[in-house]
Amino acid sequence: MGRVLSGIQPSGQLTLGNYIGAMQNFVKLQHTEECFFMVVDLHAITVPQEPANLREQTEAVAALFIAAGIDPSKANVFVQSHVPAHAELGWLLTTLTNMGELERMTQFKDKSEGKDSVGAGLFVYPSLMAADILIYNSNLVPVGEDQKQHLELTRDLAQRFNFRFGEYFTMPEPYMPKIGARIMSLDDASKKMSKSSPNAGSFIALLDPPDVVRKKISRATTDSGREVKYDPANKPEISNLMSIYSHCANLSMEEIEARYEGQGYGPFKKDLAEHVVAVLEPLQARYNEIRSSGEIHNILKQGAERAAVIANRTVAEVKERMGFIAPR
Repeated sequence: MGRVLSGIQPSGQLTLGNYIGAMQNFVKLQHTEECFFMVVDLHAITVPQEPANLREQTEAVAALFIAAGIDPSKANVFVQSHVPAHAELGWLLTTLTNMGELERMTQFKDKSEGKDSVGAGLFVYPSLMAADILIYNSNLVPVGEDQKQHLELTRDLAQRFNFRFGEYFTMPEPYMPKIGARIMSLDDASKKMSKSSPNAGSFIALLDPPDVVRKKISRATTDSGREVKYDPANKPEISNLMSIYSHCANLSMEEIEARYEGQGYGPFKKDLAEHVVAVLEPLQARYNEIRSSGEIHNILKQGAERAAVIANRTVAEVKERMGFIAPR
């Protein structure tokens, strides 16, 4: 059994892209690996957050983890800041990180572009992300294409630490399913479906009501022509919708193509909407049950306690190797 670490920021509403690209994989991995799934609130504050919204979204994301099928008896579900060792190891790894490495991070460039001032936290947060992964000696990390660069930095820091202070950290590997790992925007298939998009019509939120889902899919951008064909290079918009269909209906691209041969986009989009609604309705019902019962607080407490046992041991061993004096 390997060890898996992943997390989602509590900023904005989680989308169908988060569910297909990340959460469905979390559910699968919990049956074969030792899993640690976090709500990464420390990462969220690298950009300004309203305190009330941060609290609400942190609890909402945690509840959606469980509603999506993550079993807290099989996987550790917790809030990043509830295990302070993450922040401590993040600082220790920051001291091993070169400024040039951080300056090359494309996400930093994207999020800081056009801004008069940028917080230092946004600049150094890849070191904290490395700490999140290495603190559990995770060997498998579910990531999207946009996070591969951060995982490469994590591997570099692990190697740097091991070379300087002796072999300790495991080299993490990416876990990236071929289809569905990156669901794209409904209005522009060249961009990732993002919960931070200012256009609510570009994404399907996991808590969107059925009629809102139907309206968003009916208005989703399609390519010229009428053929329902999976061809990401030449038909990126319909290929993105087919990827969503494939995951929600459990059908192959060939089966979808055959089903809509000669019918055009109208019937395809109508059926797609119903498949998405069928996936989201039970998830939303379970989510409402979790939030109303308050059970999420106990789940997060137990998850943090189990995670802290490993995380605290890692930080203690790292500090000993680096030459810190242990408290007596």
